[in-house]
Amino acid sequence: MITKDQKTAVIEANKTHEGDTGSPEVQIAILTERIRQLTEHLKTHPNDDHSRLGMYKMVGKRRRLLDYLTRTDIERYRAVIAKLGIRK
Repeated sequence: MITKDQKTAVIEANKTHEGDTGSPEVQIAILTERIRQLTEHLKTHPNDDHSRLGMYKMVGKRRRLLDYLTRTDIERYRAVIAKLGIRK
């Protein structure tokens, strides 16, 4: 579970303007952090299928947001991929 402080730090690092909490870049960054934490959790708890399903849903949501960025502004997409270290 991502804490409030971690989420605030992720938002601050990825916001596009002051007060930005809902841009695709911020949403992708938050989902990436949650996916990374769940990945670590699933390494120690391999039979936790409920968390695994939730992680798969987050991966799909992140993929859809990345697809949206690709359609609307390819440069923003490339910047997010490079900044977060997401490979495709």
